[in-house]
Amino acid sequence: MKKIASVLSLCALVLGLSACNTVQGFGKDVQSGGQAAGQAIEKVAK
Repeated sequence: MKKIASVLSLCALVLGLSACNTVQGFGKDVQSGGQAAGQAIEKVAK
């Protein structure tokens, strides 16, 4: 079970990283993800 989870996690990581062409692009993706999470938390808190 752990082996399958590890393989799936690795595949998700590779696909996620391949979606960004540069390190700068990866940073923008992380930033936008953080902003979306922050907005969702704010909506729940209200």
